[in-house]
Amino acid sequence: MNDSTPRRVRVRAPELIGKGGWLNTGGQQYNLADLRGRIVILDFWTFCCINCLHVLDELRELEEKHRDTVVIIGVHSPKFVHEAEHQAVVDAVERYGVEHPVLDDPELATWKQYAVRAWPTLVVIDPEGYVVAQHAGEGHAHAIARLVEELEQEHSAKGTLRRGDGPYVAPEPQPTVLRFPGKALLLPSGTFLVSDTTRHQLVELAADGETVVRRIGSGVRGFTDGPADTAAFSEPQGLALLDEHTVVVADTVNHALRRLDLATGEVGTLAGTGKQWMQGSPTSGPAREVALSSPWDVALFGGRVWIAMAGVHQLWAYDPQAESVAVTAGTTNEGLVDGPGPEAWFAQPSGLAVSADGERLWLADSETSALRRVDLDGVVHTAVGTGLFDFGHRDGEAGQALLQHPLGVTALPDGSVAVSDTYNHAVRRYDPATGEVTTLATDLREPSDAVLVGTDLVVVESARHRLTRLRLPEEAVQVTSVAHRTQRAATEVGPGGLRLDVIFQAPAGQKLDLRYGPSTRLLVSATPPELLLRGEGAGTDLARELELNPSIPEGVLHVSAMAASCDDDPANEYPACHVHQQDWGVPVRLAEGGASRLPLVLAGMDTGAEAGSDAE
Repeated sequence: MNDSTPRRVRVRAPELIGKGGWLNTGGQQYNLADLRGRIVILDFWTFCCINCLHVLDELRELEEKHRDTVVIIGVHSPKFVHEAEHQAVVDAVERYGVEHPVLDDPELATWKQYAVRAWPTLVVIDPEGYVVAQHAGEGHAHAIARLVEELEQEHSAKGTLRRGDGPYVAPEPQPTVLRFPGKALLLPSGTFLVSDTTRHQLVELAADGETVVRRIGSGVRGFTDGPADTAAFSEPQGLALLDEHTVVVADTVNHALRRLDLATGEVGTLAGTGKQWMQGSPTSGPAREVALSSPWDVALFGGRVWIAMAGVHQLWAYDPQAESVAVTAGTTNEGLVDGPGPEAWFAQPSGLAVSADGERLWLADSETSALRRVDLDGVVHTAVGTGLFDFGHRDGEAGQALLQHPLGVTALPDGSVAVSDTYNHAVRRYDPATGEVTTLATDLREPSDAVLVGTDLVVVESARHRLTRLRLPEEAVQVTSVAHRTQRAATEVGPGGLRLDVIFQAPAGQKLDLRYGPSTRLLVSATPPELLLRGEGAGTDLARELELNPSIPEGVLHVSAMAASCDDDPANEYPACHVHQQDWGVPVRLAEGGASRLPLVLAGMDTGAEAGSDAE
């Protein structure tokens, strides 16, 4: 890979198929032949996935710099049932500022054609229509940028590169007061502060929840402190009162905590560097010197501001006295594991609320569709939810109840919890006294938060761009129970030995960073745990021999891989280094004659894979 003109493995790119059609193209439908002559980057994503949102941000610079040669195509491949709804994809494309064409593939047709196994996955197609690279996870933008420059030179020389405007057509802006608001906060004055996420602002609304009192932030994506009209945010979400004059803001895409002075409208920065935390970065220290990762919500608990750090599946806390931050719970592994904070696993925690008695911190753990809590002793417990792949809308005893990607929690005075059950378009209630889950309201549109005002619940109805006031009902709403599993085909593997190969090829001009020891990490586990007889746990080799239990017919292999690479230039004393990382959840089914090798591409091409007739 370090040769300046490598002979690449090339496989003819399958056609782009999606039942939902194309977005951001002005109604035009495309196929690969229409894109011949351009460098095409397919971004397989789903809008629930925080890693996918990170990749959208990573690609923005490349998208702008190579706009006349590169066409990025988002291939939306849903995990949750709600994400298969076309209007939900339309909303997500606007919500997250996607400025390239998107193919809506609700049945995962293109996902299967490209043998994708994880969100996000990036596939690079050269101007002649061949796949030349595949990357799973985050941290690959620099490698793809380098590859794009090589492809530009190579195909300019061959005469196969076609420059010009791409197929992107911007949608018409909509004149609503709010645009995909995220969270809300009741202020001491009786007004509401709302994070107007897509417009990169905070909006103060009068007590009626509709009349604009003031806007804070320029409305242009950025990271700037200062007065209300010039300060800049990037997709802000969570809000919490630090004291009666100060609000803490989870400035999600800036990977920072901001401070709003309610009296003056002045905005400052409390924590974060503006850069995303990556494996190997400090996990505690002076707040302005430690990187954060997509903080999604904040809550004052036990004298500290707790942070739902969605980007790394952890909880952190900001200490306002010491002006420091530190991890409080979570290992960065994605999943649902209870226990002492340092041992617990989370999956994109996105909503926080402190119980009325101040004894526990409730959290919406969105990717496991779970309601969980942290007690004052730091121990993590799950009230509702079973794991990454089961979700639905089912009331009753909490152990069998189901949610679908909740983003918000609200503590109620009687000790129960209202859950903004986002992808079910509902508000649910969990009562610890009875252990029962009920439904309070339906027919909302992606509720993402709620605040209690007297006996009313004011809900952030995100996809209807408004606050909606509900009277807390005396009786639950009766709903038809539904249960779902993530719709991904299981990989058939043979019982007994299975070789796991994580493919990583360092980008051109780079090598694995061995200055401080091994530069790779591999963590393997399974659901159920009994599926793995041998091969679980952590190690530094990206290949591993697994042994599967023949008495367990199916399950999920959880694989987390990381590799660090640096510029391969001995003369450079301070080479630029990059971390590549990804988590996979691979459904497997044991079958005689099934595969004996499981390849997962972190970066590069799997040369051990069977090449099609058009492979070179």
